[in-house]
Amino acid sequence: MTVIGQVLREDALPAPARGYARDTITLGWDERLHGHGRRRSDGGVAFGLSLPRGTMLRGGDCLVLDEAKTVVLVIERPEPVFLIEPRTPQEWGLFAYHIGNRHQPLMITDAGILCPDVAGVEQLLEQQRIPFARATLAFTPASSVASHDH
Repeated sequence: MTVIGQVLREDALPAPARGYARDTITLGWDERLHGHGRRRSDGGVAFGLSLPRGTMLRGGDCLVLDEAKTVVLVIERPEPVFLIEPRTPQEWGLFAYHIGNRHQPLMITDAGILCPDVAGVEQLLEQQRIPFARATLAFTPASSVASHDH
């Protein structure tokens, strides 16, 4: 089984890989946090990942399988999220603070703040009177923390 130890962007592919067959792997945000383990592309090609600690796969990342002469492109799966659209700089700061203070992942976009629609988040948003809407979008947390202590 091919084991991949690095992630490349399309413009950084080595010359031989540019002519390889193309495949995709569609992953949710939590799956893209795990840089080790067995994977299977959307086309059925099996491979392993052994990426450096802290690596998060992002949409557009390329995984080169030289033995299979295939480049597997990472696709971010749309998932249920809460969409928060702050109106003022103060709301941006306050809303992000409340979500982060509860150790919930968040994504900051031009339009607003996204956080996954998981248990407990809706209650947090309602308790803090943070207006939200539900949506289905690709989600990539602003950062991932390997460990955290107070």
